[in-house]
Parts: sequence; structure tokens; C-alpha cells
Amino acid sequence: MQSNDARMLLHTAVPTAAVGVIAVVVGAVLAGGKGAIGAAFGAVLVMLFMGGGVVVLQRTAKSLPHLFQAMGLMLYTVQLLLLFTFVAVFKQTTLFNHRVFAGALVAATLTWAAAQARAYMKAKILYVEPESADARKPEPAGSKA
Repeated sequence: MQSNDARMLLHTAVPTAAVGVIAVVVGAVLAGGKGAIGAAFGAVLVMLFMGGGVVVLQRTAKSLPHLFQAMGLMLYTVQLLLLFTFVAVFKQTTLFNHRVFAGALVAATLTWAAAQARAYMKAKILYVEPESADARKPEPAGSKA
């Protein structure tokens, strides 16, 4: 992973973790220990899915750059569908409060997306390959015979 990718991952993971901590506190206040467990599980799940998605997307960009945009759209769709699937699967669980879990999942997902958009806007990523110094030297006038 390149240093700018790691920096962007850090700039998205930290706000998401902060929202996760806030969700754990709110869950503990509203629903006790089961609420705190549900909020923690939801926030960690989002960070694992979204962080894994960034790694997969960067590997795709390196090996198949022409598929980068399509892969990004597909990846976000799959991630959201998997998160909705987790909400549906754990709806009847007694391990934790499923409402707090779903709320933390939504809050962490929105935070991740907003933080990632902000990180990409702030990053100074070249979208055009600059010419090398050798390529810019003008050739001498005249024929090359």
C-alpha cells in the first residue's frame, strides 16, 4: 500500500472509530451492556468491511487500472448489501441489542463515506502523469539525416 493510500485509510478509520466509541457510550446509556456490545460490533464490522474494500480497490488499481471505477462502484454496492445482510441476520439475536447495532452500523458507514470523500478531496493526487525532464527538451532544428 502506498503512503498516500495508508494516509487516506487513517483519515477515514480514525473518525469512524471515534463515532464507534460515541455509539458504544450511547448504546450503553440507552440499552445497557447489550447496547454497548451491539454498537461496538457494528462499528468494528463497518471498519473491517470498508477497510478491506480499500485494500481490494488499491490492488485492483495496481493490477487492472482500467477497471478501477467499475470495481469501486461494485465494491461499494457489495459492501452495503453485506452490511444490510448482517442487520437482517442479527435481527433476532439475543447477544446484543439489534437496534443499537443497526444504528451504529449506519452511523459508522455514513461517517466512513464522508471521511473518505473528505480525504480524497484534500489529497493532492495527480490525475495526469507529468512528463519527465528528458521528454521536455526540444529537439534541435534541422533534419536528422
